[in-house]
Amino acid sequence: MPAAQPQTAPNYAMRREPFTFTGTTREYFGIWIVNVLLTILTLGIYSAWAKVRRQRYFYGNTHLAGASFDYHALPWRILVGRIIVLVLLVAYNLTLQFLPVLGLFIFIALMFAIPWFIMRGLRFNARVTSYRNVRFDFTGGYWGAFLAYIVGGMLIYGSLGLLAPLASRWIWNYMLGNLRYGGRSIDCDPRLDRLYGQWWLPAFVFVGGTVLAGALAFGLLFGLDFKPVDPASASGWSIGVMMITLYGAMIPLLLVFMLSSLLYRAGTRNVAMNETVIDGRHMLASSIGRRRFAWISVSNLLATIFTLGLARPWAAIRMASYMATVTALDSTGSLDAYASALQNEGTATGSEFLDVEGFDLGF
Repeated sequence: MPAAQPQTAPNYAMRREPFTFTGTTREYFGIWIVNVLLTILTLGIYSAWAKVRRQRYFYGNTHLAGASFDYHALPWRILVGRIIVLVLLVAYNLTLQFLPVLGLFIFIALMFAIPWFIMRGLRFNARVTSYRNVRFDFTGGYWGAFLAYIVGGMLIYGSLGLLAPLASRWIWNYMLGNLRYGGRSIDCDPRLDRLYGQWWLPAFVFVGGTVLAGALAFGLLFGLDFKPVDPASASGWSIGVMMITLYGAMIPLLLVFMLSSLLYRAGTRNVAMNETVIDGRHMLASSIGRRRFAWISVSNLLATIFTLGLARPWAAIRMASYMATVTALDSTGSLDAYASALQNEGTATGSEFLDVEGFDLGF
């Protein structure tokens, strides 16, 4: 008998398809200013329609392999979701005001409800998104969200950030690993060692920045020679200076926390997306520069603050353009043929899909 031939994996020719974003500040400013004015005039009711207009603009200007994404949400479903959340928050705050003991039990109940809100929100956002007329879906369950967001959050704060990569692994696995495109699976299981590889720099920045902020506060508090004019008011004056110094030290501490968070977010996004496989054949790719991402985020925030919000459209377009340039898809074969095959299987956009999309609860 002839010797058995060894089995070899199929040799797929990978082709990189970069994402591109074609939106402009001038175009989006017109949409943004109308959204802001109508939202104010309608006391917030128009915010649901504003979100749909904004999302359709950004989705429609995000391109992959010559095709753009589409956003199909119905504004009234977003409005209903926001009303539900608003009623819950108002009821909770009124209960805290008049029945504090009962408010504690409601808080515990809300902790168990938040994973459900997150699950429904992710499912809504997936189902109203399509690419080449093929819908996304989200199949994550309640307990997966509970593990990722509640237990994961407790691990992060309970371990002072030491177990943050483990929580990040759970979150990315839940968000991306439960996505479906045209019914096809999307797998995401970032390796823990790689996540920890992105953890060291943010941890060093946070610890070092905290030490420097504490030293600054200590130096201002005890290194200055306080000489109040009126001895009778010396105690009150000193306490006032102490409080101002402590609160002043909180500003650099918050900046350090924001910087370390941005560095960590960018790094974990690279790890997670680089280990995401669509239908066993297409791989996502992310190459965010962590310092560049942090600079864009911080400068966008400062520009928005110092222009009283008028620079917000420029900041949003700037970030969307950068995130598109650092994201790509390594595909096997033509995406046109792949999407056509999925459409032939009955996974194209259908109006009946909107009947099961649920409500956008804003989580």
